[in-house]
Amino acid sequence: MKEVGVIIPNYNGKKYLTDCLKSLQKQSYRDIEIILVDNGSSDGSIELVKRDFPSVRIVSLPENTGFANAVNVGIKATKAEYVFLLNNDTICDEGVIEALGTVLDHKPGVFSVQAKMLQIKEPHNIDDAGDYYCALGWAFSPSKDKPLERYSRRACITSACAGAAMYRREVFEEIGYFDEAHFCYLEDVDIGYRARLFGYVNVMEPLAIVYHVGSASSGSRHNAFKVELTAANNLYFIYKNMNILQIIINLPLFVAGVIIKHVFYLRKGLGRAHIKGLSKGFSKIINNYDKRVTFGARQICYSILMQFELWINLIKRIV
Repeated sequence: MKEVGVIIPNYNGKKYLTDCLKSLQKQSYRDIEIILVDNGSSDGSIELVKRDFPSVRIVSLPENTGFANAVNVGIKATKAEYVFLLNNDTICDEGVIEALGTVLDHKPGVFSVQAKMLQIKEPHNIDDAGDYYCALGWAFSPSKDKPLERYSRRACITSACAGAAMYRREVFEEIGYFDEAHFCYLEDVDIGYRARLFGYVNVMEPLAIVYHVGSASSGSRHNAFKVELTAANNLYFIYKNMNILQIIINLPLFVAGVIIKHVFYLRKGLGRAHIKGLSKGFSKIINNYDKRVTFGARQICYSILMQFELWINLIKRIV
């Protein structure tokens, strides 16, 4: 297997780092470089890593630049051919890197391979076993809160959750890196979908087990910060990754998806954050109009295949 660069973006995650880094020290595959990209933490994260984990390479950013920029900085800082992106609030089983790398070794058409992420407080339940995108304009993880036994086979997915996923580094040079305009949330769905438009696939490997706290930086599953960013990034995602005909075909479903989401967030007292996010989404489109995927013949062919997948995923989401 090739050398692996482990990239850990960190923002005030001191309380999680010891467990995360200790689990990496126990990996069965040893040819790894660990890079902590710190997003301007003020909680003593850097001091802890320097003291207790001197082999970890630290890249310090002056402020919180977001997940997407942090992982891009880390990817560009390593020469490893495989990059393993890992949230700071995770604990890896000892065979994770070996299991993920083996898939990339034997499947040259795979861009990313995700670990099966389990909930750290309820490890019999899944946190994320692969992300999907449907014709309502929703990214979702059908495995969320399901028993871990239900996802025991390797599966093709729309995109890998970048909280615990290994990527083939050379593909970034072809399709581009994580889009920093996302800041955080949906940046992994964006790059996974983009890779699909270039003919690559993304998979979930059930033999790679990672335990995840979840929402360590944002604070909870549903909060104003997350709702605002996801709403904005969802509109931006559609603009970036779908050709005009595809947008027109799906427009009624996209509108329905927005309405359903808004009713949901209204009931949680987050309606204003959702509206604010949608407004920011249009601003992102205007400010980043040049980041739209160029639809050549290859991308158009794969976008047709992806359209059928969006409808299939819609059925998965409903049932």
